[in-house]
Amino acid sequence: MSMTRCAALRWQFELVWPLFELHLEQLQPDDFLWEPAELCWTMHETGSGGWVPDWTEVEPEPIPVPTVGWLTWHIGWWWSVALDHARGEVPRGRADIAWPGPGQPTIDWLRGLHDAWHEVLDQLDDTDLDTNSAFPWNADAELTLAHMIAWANAELMKNAAEVGQLRLLRAV
Repeated sequence: MSMTRCAALRWQFELVWPLFELHLEQLQPDDFLWEPAELCWTMHETGSGGWVPDWTEVEPEPIPVPTVGWLTWHIGWWWSVALDHARGEVPRGRADIAWPGPGQPTIDWLRGLHDAWHEVLDQLDDTDLDTNSAFPWNADAELTLAHMIAWANAELMKNAAEVGQLRLLRAV
């Protein structure tokens, strides 16, 4: 059976998403800001009701353990920017991606990103996959939209496993 590159990337995404959904449906609001270690990256509420992530441009050593909240913000950030690139839109900056907060609002946000990603993948053909993409690397990397989609699918799988592990640890 022959499969186009677009079909393979969509298949990969549909393989990963249920693994993440397994954890999303079990998350409780208190899970999002639970700090499993002394050194954590998390989300902080601003005075205006928004949220900001812990962040540095250079990853610290040792690497902080992220909270579920931070991970879900991170997923929403890179996925939103990947969608901007895939749609040919001006990519938003990190500070322009708003995390909705603990619980169902974030779960709904991530499910909305799933739907948007699925729409983008359904609109692409194999020719589209060969266009240049400067995300998540720089423009002179000479990588394509196909590379970005494969990276996004892999990043989602990694982040889903991290969220799941934190959820399981908190549950015990």
